[in-house]
This record gives sequence, C-alpha cells and structure tokens, in this order.
Amino acid sequence: MRKITLPERPGWRDRAAELGFTFADMGGEPYWDETSAYAFTLDQIERDIEDPATELHDMCREAVALAVADEEWLERLAIPRQHHDLIAQSWTHDEPELYGRMDLSYDGTGPAKLLEYNADTPTSLYESASFQWLWLEEQQQLGVLGPDTDQFNAIHESLVERFGQITDPGTEIHFAADKDNPEDYATVEALAWAAREAGMGAHFTDLSGIGLSDQGQFTDDQDRVIGTLFKLYPWEDMLRDEFAAHLQSSRTRFLEPPWKAVLSNKGMLPLLWQMFPGHPNLLPAFFHADVADALRGGTPAPHVASAFAAAQDALRAGHVTKPLFSREGAGVAIHQDGRIAEETGDDSYSHHPMIVQALAPLPLMDGFHPVLGAWIVGRSCVGLGLREDRARITHNLSRFKPHFIEG
Repeated sequence: MRKITLPERPGWRDRAAELGFTFADMGGEPYWDETSAYAFTLDQIERDIEDPATELHDMCREAVALAVADEEWLERLAIPRQHHDLIAQSWTHDEPELYGRMDLSYDGTGPAKLLEYNADTPTSLYESASFQWLWLEEQQQLGVLGPDTDQFNAIHESLVERFGQITDPGTEIHFAADKDNPEDYATVEALAWAAREAGMGAHFTDLSGIGLSDQGQFTDDQDRVIGTLFKLYPWEDMLRDEFAAHLQSSRTRFLEPPWKAVLSNKGMLPLLWQMFPGHPNLLPAFFHADVADALRGGTPAPHVASAFAAAQDALRAGHVTKPLFSREGAGVAIHQDGRIAEETGDDSYSHHPMIVQALAPLPLMDGFHPVLGAWIVGRSCVGLGLREDRARITHNLSRFKPHFIEG
C-alpha cells in the first residue's frame, strides 16, 4: 500500500459537473482529490481486504441472529421495544439485504481492523463505484497508469446482479433521499442506475414528500403507492418517526430491511467481540456503561470482567468512544494517556449510549490518515473506496481518494 503523487486529468472538474458530481468540492476544500492515489498489490486486496471483509459480514449475520432472539440485546442496542417484533420477523423471513460499507484501519501489512459497519445508509457510493473507475480508465488512456493496472471495483456490476436476485423483473422501486443533499441524491441515483440496468423501474422521491394514504400505505409526492422503497434514511430514525406505527401495516418492502437496524448499530461491535474474542480483524469493544469505572482504575461490570481483563492493556493504551448512532465522526473521541486526545466537536449524537473500542491508529501517509471503505453487496466484498483526513477522525469533509492495483 503506497500513496503516489499523480497528475490530475485535464478538465476533470468539467467532466464531474457534466456527470452530476456536483460535490467534488465542499466547504472550500476538495472532496474528490486525484493529486495522488493509493496503490495496492493484488495480494493485499484479496488477502487483507476482500476475504476478511466477506468473513466479517458473515460474522455480522451470526450476530444479528443472536441479537434478534434476545430481548436483552435488542434493549442494549436501543431498538424501541414496540418494534422488536418487526426487526425479528424481518430476519426470520430472510428479507434480503442490498449493500453496506465496512470502514477499516489498514497500513498495508494487515490484518485490517474493523472500525465500524455502515450497513444501512452508506454514502460515497457514486464516487467509489463510478467516478473512480472513470478516473482509472482515463488515466490509463493518458498513459499516467499502465495498461496492466486494475482497481478493486465490481460495485456497480454487483449491484445490478443483486437487484436481479432480490427483486422480480419490472418491479417499481422508489428511491428516497433528501433532494437538497447532493451526496445523498448521488447515492440513490447510483443505486437507481443499477436497478434500471437490472430491469426494474426506478423513481426518485424526496423523503419529505412521502405520505400515508387513507388505506395506510406509504405514497410518494405524486400520491403513487410505494410498494418497494430504498430509503437513505437510517432505521434508528425511522423507528422513532411519526410514521413508525405504520411500518408493518403499510406492507411496503424496505431496502434495507428492518433487521439492518441491528447491523448498522455500533453496539454490534461489543456483540461481535463477545462472540469472536481475539479475532484478528476485530478490536476489543464494550458498552461504555460496562467499563467506564474500569477505565478509571475501578472494576468493570461482572458480566464483562474476564473479557475486559484480557483487553485492558489495549484499551488503556488508547481507546475510542462512539455513540451507538452517529454519522461522519460525530460524537467520536480518541482517548490516550487518560485524556481526550482528539474529537470532532460535534456532539449532536452524544446523548445516545456509547461504546468503547480499542484504538487502531490509522496510518499517516503524506500528512493524511486514510481509512478504507470495503463495499459489501449481498454477502460479498466487491470493491474499495478510500477517504483521508489530516485529523485522525474521518468526518463529512474528509477527502475521497482513488486507488489502483499495481500491474
């Protein structure tokens, strides 16, 4: 894994605007940044990223099966009690999943460490699946990259295949997001593109335009009944929405399915560590309430005492606190030497219960810390996207960087 300075493509910003990539610059800073790229060997991709991420997803599914069968775990994950049956039935009925993104810490030597799993509403999809592939092709045409270079990127093709597996041909799918958020709109458009290629109908609807018919069915902003809905709106919010009482009775099919409320929850990290302690791709993780006293020199909750004892050296060397629900680094803090060493300053999610996770330092490459996004479609890892920041906590304005596999 190397970071290599490369020339930018002539006129790439005009090309981005032409393709609707309107957020290539955000907040006066580049979001898409092709002044350099990350190079990997094929062995690093297959051995350290693709295979472990696929295995981690299988482990996550095992954890969902355990959680939905245990009221105590659903409570710990802060899933409202009135929706426990909805979540459990969704899993029991094997409602199919579509995609997700695992964020990994990796320095080129492995093993990659799972930081969190954005399993419900992951963004940066368009950049990963489409624009960085275009970058590779055009840099090869320009002679900047050799003809034998490649990219770990079967995201779009895999989404097309997945829509064909989980949806009947001709199905009309509504794709809902905030129309005023360009990144969210690009994400659902990338998904809709794949759905259309798979033979589905695809309609965009603004989240705020979704309503309820007299018959209790969800409708779009043109009063059309929504049979199948992909929503870029997280389950933790949907379950607390004013329409939540109608989620089951509406008979709408949701992508992602309700059981993803378990998998997208950062409380999954302590559950995974409990189930697979010492796994090379996992970090020690606990609910903050169970170990807060122990981190200050006291004793942990009895039910985690032995697990904490095994992990205490790693946690005391450095750990991260995270809310169960948060986006783009909000509420995340890095603790070292008994103090907060770094935080984002965004406490909008900090009222939620917290977890504690051992610190896996991101590598420092040319002044930036990269985090790897391993894309899961269905049950397999099919692609990679990278973001980097000068800070150690990745946030909403962190830069997206293209990558390639050295030929």
